Amino acid sequence: MFSKFFYLASIGSYLIFFLMQHYGIGTREAQYHLFIFLFAVAMGTLLGGPLGDRIGRKRVIWLSILGVAPFTLMLPYVGLGTSALLTLAIGFMLASAFPAMVVYAQELIPGRVGTISGLFFGLAFGLAGIGAAVLGQLADRWGIEAMYKLCSFLPLIGMLAVFLPDLRMAKPGVPSAGGDQQAGPDQDGTDNGRWRTGLEGVPKRQP
Repeated sequence: MFSKFFYLASIGSYLIFFLMQHYGIGTREAQYHLFIFLFAVAMGTLLGGPLGDRIGRKRVIWLSILGVAPFTLMLPYVGLGTSALLTLAIGFMLASAFPAMVVYAQELIPGRVGTISGLFFGLAFGLAGIGAAVLGQLADRWGIEAMYKLCSFLPLIGMLAVFLPDLRMAKPGVPSAGGDQQAGPDQDGTDNGRWRTGLEGVPKRQP
């Protein structure tokens, strides 16, 4: 959360000034680059949820960390056209992790959906606001280009996600403690659409 929203604050708040100083372009052209980034953020937020449902939420989180780090490290050193492509990829990958992070936390603490949602959205706005203020101080002291070079390492903090627990769903076909009926294959390896109770091997009592 820290690395994600601090870096989003650095792009959203200071990308225009970085482009104007680093590439010598005008305000209007720099705003086009900011639009590309914000559009990618919107698309990443929309598509991150379905992507997490398909391949797994932890994988989406890892993809947003490992996938975005090379792009952020390259961003301060590439040309203007390449920087537009990099900001597009960075915005999409960073934003795609947010739905996965919220649902992942809700699965860690079941029954507290409202609490987790409020906590994450509060952290999102709070960390972004703090990040904008802190990075503004760094830009005034060291220069905006030095600040962007420093921020390029922020996504690497997300490597701490290796310590996240692995949430595995229960395997199908395993009888539950309550005696629920489970579907299972027949002796010849086929299912035939029948439901099993787990008592097929118990001999019946003769009357």
